[in-house]
Amino acid sequence: MRVCFVSRRYWPAVSGMSAYAENLLRHLVRAGHDVTLVSQYRGDAAGRAVYGGGPPPADRVPTGVAVHALEAHGEQAVGRGGPADFEADVAAMTDTVLRLHAQRPFDVLHAQYAYPNGLAVLRAARAAGLPAVVSVQGGDGHWVGTCCDTHRHLVRAVFAHAPALLIGSESFAADVCARHDLDPARFTVVPGATDTERFAPTRPPGEVSVPPVVLYHGRIDARKGVLDLVDAVAKLRADATPVRLLISGIGPDVDATGARIADLGLTGDVELLGAVGYERAHQVYARGDIFVSPTYAEGFSNTILEAMASGLPVVSTDVVGVRDCVRPDDNGLLVPAGDPAALAAAVRRLLDDAALRRRLAVRARRDVEREWSWPVIAGRITAVYDGLGVGAPEIVDPPVDPECRFRAAPHLL
Repeated sequence: MRVCFVSRRYWPAVSGMSAYAENLLRHLVRAGHDVTLVSQYRGDAAGRAVYGGGPPPADRVPTGVAVHALEAHGEQAVGRGGPADFEADVAAMTDTVLRLHAQRPFDVLHAQYAYPNGLAVLRAARAAGLPAVVSVQGGDGHWVGTCCDTHRHLVRAVFAHAPALLIGSESFAADVCARHDLDPARFTVVPGATDTERFAPTRPPGEVSVPPVVLYHGRIDARKGVLDLVDAVAKLRADATPVRLLISGIGPDVDATGARIADLGLTGDVELLGAVGYERAHQVYARGDIFVSPTYAEGFSNTILEAMASGLPVVSTDVVGVRDCVRPDDNGLLVPAGDPAALAAAVRRLLDDAALRRRLAVRARRDVEREWSWPVIAGRITAVYDGLGVGAPEIVDPPVDPECRFRAAPHLL
């Protein structure tokens, strides 16, 4: 089968979706499929600063995958003082897919993100008479469509007309259905996954360093709760709990995080690693004792799965996309989102209870191997390909709303 996978963010963009795309493409090739990656990227200084940017590097593309990089010139209009022109980027993606299909026909199109990529893929599928799959990611449900009438119309049209919609968890599907008035039957739940060979325990489960190391690895974004975690560490230190915080990643709130650390007098207790390539991420997990993901919402959390696979006890928040994989007091701990005191109490509980740390870590690793490893999930995705219908109806563009907040900050989309 010839598969065209259209990604909004791929390496060097630092995102869980970059890791997801790389692993899916690798397993599609292993299963014998002919795969082409069409990847959007930010090439401007602002885009590089927020997520990392540039075309996909050759050493991050699985062998056998053909790559066509598309610079998001419309999105980059913000760097020239204007609003982001998502419409231009949708047109560029659509035209690229159709051009490649004319050269060597595809059998299926697969978009990562409903908007803008899913819209482009559905337009190409309609023009070429091809089956199409759209993977719904966190932003599609939590933010897109809550920003303006234009994007509400378009993302709902994608949800209504895609031949197949993949989504990462039952709770995320329920949230999207409630937000956009959809029938849950529109979605096929295919969870996130991780590489259980790359991410594996390096020491006995539950073992801690002196002093213990709390790890945050992911996008440095207030919506991921990283500022709450800094506040929680300040509470632990105020209670004379010896702990260090290791923060790995880049994102839109790097400066705000550094300022919060300084304001709370934590400079000597926190280490900021900056951007860490996926090929070295397993080394970061090996440095942590407890993994904390204080996120406000997910589609499905790749970093939580990586931490579980790495043998770390996990503390996270009882929110959409997390409660589907973290079961309280069984394979992790959950606290309310936006509650630094609860985060601090959960970390303290783990530090005080070695048996609990071991039990959570062992069960979490077992669960990832059985339910969320890539061979299992890739097989479920290709089964969806095999059952697809053909094409999609026309989706008409509504008038552009220039006041949409994402036209001023498109990297947050």
